[in-house]
Amino acid sequence: MQNVYTVGQVNAYIKNMFTQDFLLKRIDVKGEVSNCKYHGSGHIYFSLKDSTGTIACVMFAGSRKGLAFRLADGQQVVVRGAVSVYERDGRYQLYASEIRQEGAGELYERFLALKQELQEMGMFAQEYKQPVPAYVKKLGIVTAPAGAAVRDIMNISRRRNPFIQLVLYPALVQGEKAADSIARGIQVLDDYGVDAIIVGRGGGSIEDLWAFNEEKVARAIFSCKTPVISAVGHETDFTIADFVADLRAPTPSAAAELAVADVRVLLERLRGTAQSLDRLLENAVVRNRERCQRYRAQLEKHSPENQIREKRQFLLNAEERMERSLDEKLQRDRELAKETRRRMEQAASQCLIRNRHRMMMLAERMKGVSPLEKLSQGYAWLSDEKGRRIASVEDVKPGMRFTAAISDGRIFAVAEGTEKQTR
Repeated sequence: MQNVYTVGQVNAYIKNMFTQDFLLKRIDVKGEVSNCKYHGSGHIYFSLKDSTGTIACVMFAGSRKGLAFRLADGQQVVVRGAVSVYERDGRYQLYASEIRQEGAGELYERFLALKQELQEMGMFAQEYKQPVPAYVKKLGIVTAPAGAAVRDIMNISRRRNPFIQLVLYPALVQGEKAADSIARGIQVLDDYGVDAIIVGRGGGSIEDLWAFNEEKVARAIFSCKTPVISAVGHETDFTIADFVADLRAPTPSAAAELAVADVRVLLERLRGTAQSLDRLLENAVVRNRERCQRYRAQLEKHSPENQIREKRQFLLNAEERMERSLDEKLQRDRELAKETRRRMEQAASQCLIRNRHRMMMLAERMKGVSPLEKLSQGYAWLSDEKGRRIASVEDVKPGMRFTAAISDGRIFAVAEGTEKQTR
């Protein structure tokens, strides 16, 4: 049965074949740049073409150190890299690690070699970089006296700070003696005692800018005790001087802006600071005046005269309160006594009524048990000669004398006999 493969398997197989080819791992390809695009991620996508064909290329952001100029359409370049397959699209492309312009190959190789050597020596290290003073009063310039670069630096510097002192060392910036002239200018201005030095020139080809790639210039910048700003060529041009300098500016004009503080901004800041100080001072005066007024009020409050006046007033108020309280208490006591008297009289009257009623009831009760009442009803009280009550026929003997007490007197009698009643 015939084998069937997926697209991914075929692309992976082809990529493996490219990977195993030693020639394609490190290859130099010459051609014209076309369809060049700088991606936001930092990657560069472009094509190389000649009269016979085209090959897709990409330089990743991590490999951009191998590019010393800005890539653009129409440039003749030599690209070093590896050819491999991009499996997702199923096409091969050149993954660039270095790009150099054709015709400047020898100089570019010398540039890369010197850059590698100086970097290994630590001359590019960040710890050796000196900060440029925030307010430069005396600015040194090493450049050609008649070039556009010095005019740009002078115009921008004086526009930003009319009081700045510019010291120009007229140096050669192109040719065989240019490197010696630039190095000498850096040393002279360093010994002269300026606050910062701008070293640069306008744009040009790699041959025109080569003086700034010389080792003697790099060592002069590295040995300089004064902060050095490198401003060589255009924004896309990089030289050895840019890596050694304490600060790189993309153009001479930008170098002037970086070196010279804008006096207008400084004056505006000073005016703002002065206004802030005035507001702070005014607020402080207002606060202190209010504090003094509070202290004056406290002193007046705690002064002996005010204390005596307040105490006297306090006593008067207390006396009035006491009199008012006493009057109110007396009034309450009078009303309470009157109310108490009224309640006592009412209670006494009620008690008298209750007692009179009770006495009448008791009188009625006493009337019912009163001997006199009984006697008036025909009853008599019998007693013997000794006054003892006779309550039974057994207490009387025949011939015994006894007394019968009735309602209007007593009857003295003698008992002839007794008869006991049988129930």
